[in-house]
Amino acid sequence: MKQGTRKIVIAGGTGFLGNILLKYYKHADVEIVVLTRNTKPAHDNVRYVQWDAKTVGYWIKELERSDVVINLVGKSVNCRYTEKNKREIIASRVDATTIIGQAINACIFPPRVWINAGSAAIFGNSGEEIKFEDSSVGDGFSPEVCKRWENAFNEARTPHTRKVFLRIGLVLQKGEGLIRPFVNMVKFGLGGKFGSGEQYISWIHEADFVNVVQSAISNFSVTGILHCSSPFPVKNKEFLDTIRQTMNAWLALPNPAFLVRFGALFVGTEADLVLQGRRVVSRILEERKFEFKYPTIDQAIANII
Repeated sequence: MKQGTRKIVIAGGTGFLGNILLKYYKHADVEIVVLTRNTKPAHDNVRYVQWDAKTVGYWIKELERSDVVINLVGKSVNCRYTEKNKREIIASRVDATTIIGQAINACIFPPRVWINAGSAAIFGNSGEEIKFEDSSVGDGFSPEVCKRWENAFNEARTPHTRKVFLRIGLVLQKGEGLIRPFVNMVKFGLGGKFGSGEQYISWIHEADFVNVVQSAISNFSVTGILHCSSPFPVKNKEFLDTIRQTMNAWLALPNPAFLVRFGALFVGTEADLVLQGRRVVSRILEERKFEFKYPTIDQAIANII
């Protein structure tokens, strides 16, 4: 925690990324305000304030004299991409980002830093090419969502608030979160490669996710796009191999693309979430000699499982 940081406002702080940050800040000497649609009683150093993520309300007073605003709002992409869900995925991200920008601009004493969550999915299915902060982006639904998300952030006028947009990879959380479906498949002997297994997974350990956020808060020269991902993305087959080795599970039936697509229909999600991938790293973190606690997938999985 940077000395002098006393109040952090987290929009959408009840999701799994928000819970990672709340766990980290639980015993810190800092006031945490979570903007959420459904409030609950305060606990530890956390208060919950209601908002609708679309319109300015009394919650704006929480931004006054705050040190940091972190926006994590966004409907989960783990769903079928119906037209209704597509609209909600886009609107949830764009609306929340837009209204936070307007609220900051309206503050008399605005926050010092605004950190907005984004996604490495802006690069689409980009194969072997390494993607840095200034690399060309992709096409398709997921990249278009990300482009509109980033445009809403870039269009916000906050002259007295430094802005950082995090393109976040798959965040690996201990015992829960996005790692759980992979672990369950390995348990049932289905932990072989998905599709070709050649698609890259850009990932980051939860501890390093927190440290990147902290770095963005503390380093005054960090602004604009910042990739939040391990320096060593891995292919899908290597990712699953590492999980199996850690769990001492050797049965590994492969998951052909057609079966993955059928299974996705059955469980109500999109197969491309695992059949497509991207190789994303941060040139900015590398230049700043950022030290990852868990830079490699074997270190991360060993700690998480």
